[in-house]
Amino acid sequence: MRLADKILSMISLAAAAGKISSGQALVESAVRSGKCSLVLTAGDASANTRKSCENMCKYYNVPLRIYATREEFGKYTGKGFRAALAVMDSGFAGAIIRLIDQEAVSHS
Repeated sequence: MRLADKILSMISLAAAAGKISSGQALVESAVRSGKCSLVLTAGDASANTRKSCENMCKYYNVPLRIYATREEFGKYTGKGFRAALAVMDSGFAGAIIRLIDQEAVSHS
């Protein structure tokens, strides 16, 4: 299985387990409440959305990764297009971070 498929599968598993909030407003709420372990922003999200997530994650000290597309986020969470996801389980978050970082290193 390709690394990209593993990452998207992990996102799908987290969504099925109810550990994903999606959409800008719900992501912001999850981060502010301290329930969020990771924020994922789609690579094709607007510059405004990415900057907003970046600033919020920096302020609340929440890891942020830019990955996939809005369409892929929607497909793998069972929703429509989504620009941002909040992962609210530290186990899923840690696994997703490791896989994304591993993929980044392998493309370097």
